[in-house]
Amino acid sequence: MTDELDGVRAHYRVTGLTDRLKAALSSFGSEEKTLHARELATLDQFHTRGMAATVELAALAGLNAGMSVLDVGAGVGGPARFLAATYGCSVKGIDLSEPFIQAARYLTQRTGQQDQVDFEVGSALDLPFDNARFDAVFLQHVAMNIGARDRLYAEIRRVLRVGGRFATYDVVLLGGEPDYPLPWASTSSTSFLLPSQLTQKMIEQAGFRALVVGDDAEAAREWASQLRPTATPPALNLGLLMGPDFAKAAVNLGRNLLDGRLGILCAVFEAKAVGIRDEGEAA
Repeated sequence: MTDELDGVRAHYRVTGLTDRLKAALSSFGSEEKTLHARELATLDQFHTRGMAATVELAALAGLNAGMSVLDVGAGVGGPARFLAATYGCSVKGIDLSEPFIQAARYLTQRTGQQDQVDFEVGSALDLPFDNARFDAVFLQHVAMNIGARDRLYAEIRRVLRVGGRFATYDVVLLGGEPDYPLPWASTSSTSFLLPSQLTQKMIEQAGFRALVVGDDAEAAREWASQLRPTATPPALNLGLLMGPDFAKAAVNLGRNLLDGRLGILCAVFEAKAVGIRDEGEAA
């Protein structure tokens, strides 16, 4: 388990990230200027389809003001800031990468959301929160890096109150091994893809009831078909986070989606009370 996590940390280990962000954001004006969460969307939405996917998943989850939300694998905090700004909920973000968390805190200061959103370094397999702490948990493009899926989903269930929502948007395996590198893994050694049905089954076994289960592969393919490796990227782009090799990884993701090797599971589950079974579920 330690080796697996070390490999994931190494993939997301970047140096000087916050300084690079400060330099990139200088085009918006002085450090004192407050930025809107949506202005950072090309930089801080680290998943397929970007902001559009976050908007759709949040709508499916049925968030509202006053909710306490946990963003697991928060990256540099884009979804967390969007949820707080749009729905008025308080959001806690956690990520294994210390440079990402430092950058997330800096960007949150720039958007003036410190009272609603905060971040800490930690593992999705050992969440540093009390039982039933949150009303909702978000997981976007994280599970692919985690081999111990049963433990991941059990931890998410533990920190959710009964009736709480678990919203997930993750890459799933459709057919054949994908080409690497990919945005979340340079090689297959830190990539743990599962088919959609098996993913759903494991989530339900952890104590969840499916509310919405969608296949976002078609929308992802349309998004991928619009990727142009020769196009000039926006000034704020994911290459600032992951370095110059990210462009190749992004193109590979698009190709794997278009070839039908990878798909996207977009789903929302409800946390069940302990011992409660769905109708028709074997005792």
